[in-house]
Amino acid sequence: MGERIDFQVDPNSYRHWRIEYNNDIASLYMDVDENGGLFDGYELKLNSYDLGVDIELADIVQRMRFEHPEIKVVVMRSAKDKVFCAGANIRMLGRSSHALKVNFCKFTNETRNTFEAASEDSGQLYMSAVKGSCAGGGYELALATNYILLTDDGSSSVSLPEVPLLAVLPGTGGLTRVTDKRKVRRDLADVFCTLEEGVRGQRAKEWGLVDEVVSNAKFDAVVGERAREFADSLDTGKPSNGIELTPLSRTFEEGGNIRYSTVSVDIDRNKGIARIDIAGPADAAPKTTEQLERDGAESWMLRCARELNDAILNLRLNELEVGVIVFGTQGSNELVSAHEKFLIDNKDHWLANEILKFWKRVLKRVDMTSRSLVALVEPGSCFAGVLAELLFSVDRSYMAEGEFEDDDRPVASILLNEGNFGLYPMSNDLSRLQTRFLGDPDKIVSAAKRKNEPLEAGEVDELGLVTFCFDDIDWDDEIRIFFEERAKFSPDAMTGMEANLRFAGPETMETRIFGRLTAWQNWIFQRPNAVGAEGALQSYGTGVRGKFDMGRV
Repeated sequence: MGERIDFQVDPNSYRHWRIEYNNDIASLYMDVDENGGLFDGYELKLNSYDLGVDIELADIVQRMRFEHPEIKVVVMRSAKDKVFCAGANIRMLGRSSHALKVNFCKFTNETRNTFEAASEDSGQLYMSAVKGSCAGGGYELALATNYILLTDDGSSSVSLPEVPLLAVLPGTGGLTRVTDKRKVRRDLADVFCTLEEGVRGQRAKEWGLVDEVVSNAKFDAVVGERAREFADSLDTGKPSNGIELTPLSRTFEEGGNIRYSTVSVDIDRNKGIARIDIAGPADAAPKTTEQLERDGAESWMLRCARELNDAILNLRLNELEVGVIVFGTQGSNELVSAHEKFLIDNKDHWLANEILKFWKRVLKRVDMTSRSLVALVEPGSCFAGVLAELLFSVDRSYMAEGEFEDDDRPVASILLNEGNFGLYPMSNDLSRLQTRFLGDPDKIVSAAKRKNEPLEAGEVDELGLVTFCFDDIDWDDEIRIFFEERAKFSPDAMTGMEANLRFAGPETMETRIFGRLTAWQNWIFQRPNAVGAEGALQSYGTGVRGKFDMGRV
């Protein structure tokens, strides 16, 4: 599986999903092309999915928000008889590298979280209309929707059979959503998660696994009624037409470097470092929401978010030996902040809101990226507002102090604004500054008093907003030493350490989902009971049960 994975999709060429729009209700049909796998060597039978299926779903959910703001309810259905979704394709998992399995699970989790939050963020509610088998990742797909209807036909069921069948855990938050979201009683959850055949009919409703069970004869009518009721309860005030998410301006160069319109990615393979540089806006911020809509996908805030999102995904899946990602920026602090301020001042406008919420998701994706992250605040940089959030996402940040010899760019400074104080919460539901200063909340008060001021290194250091500040004499040596030191550490230890340190404070369902993926699923995916020659994942479908080492660890 050495081919480059591309996360950009042409909606006219979806192979696995189709959508019907009916005023403010959309029906989203899962209709997986068996022969449409992302890689060779497996068939996507029974609406099972691989990363390619989920890349299309993520694109659909994103476009639903921007291109179809009129939609209030999305009903997820199967276009196939007797199966809703069989979950992640087992043959695909069995032949995937460990890194691909874990990154696949991470991406599917991020996609589920996106449409799970759509009702709160965008006024779009997702329902699942389950007919047939709804197993494993298929049930996780349903779990992430706001409401689940199950037909009572004697055979349709929901199940999480990963433990008894595959010796792994549900990879897309299934266990956590069963207990934390649906609040299924622990002992019943234990029974459910060890039943290969799952649970059907009224028992599924009694146990809290679904919201409603409907006779087969009335099922389609009731699904329509519920969708209409939910749509009528949502007063979003959105227009009937959105904006088109036009294709990204993107050029791939030799060596894996990428050039976008606002973002560039340069890879040093010898050092295992990728540098992401973000160019601030060249033009003034929009003056009216009408202008924002006319600019559409070309508006700087949306264009930059889409390009950064694609760059991060490309590095995650296609550049596995890049251990360090460096963030740099160049431009005007004031212009960056002005573009963001326009959106904040107009956040009641549907498009301004969607762009801000998209930045929230992109920044979360940065938080969740299992690479060492570092930001360099250099002369001429523009870590302002939303871009300053990157300083608080990374594991370390370095700031240039004062003027640098033979460098005529402006002295390095950062600029905080309203967006840095709660607009882009992390998965722990705290702002990045709240997470940073968990033990010293007075620092947040001090920082808030300096909003909209350009802050140079001495002031930034005093406020605790970066890790270290160095002048022209020490800068190059200190940065070189950091990179050399990081390259000596075990990447496994780094992944574990960084995931532990990034999410201080309260746990949420989201942090538990990703924390358990990083720790438990990551570990189980390497154990011979699952992936060994005689493990359950390898033996699945052969008629032979996996052989287990019965010693507990």
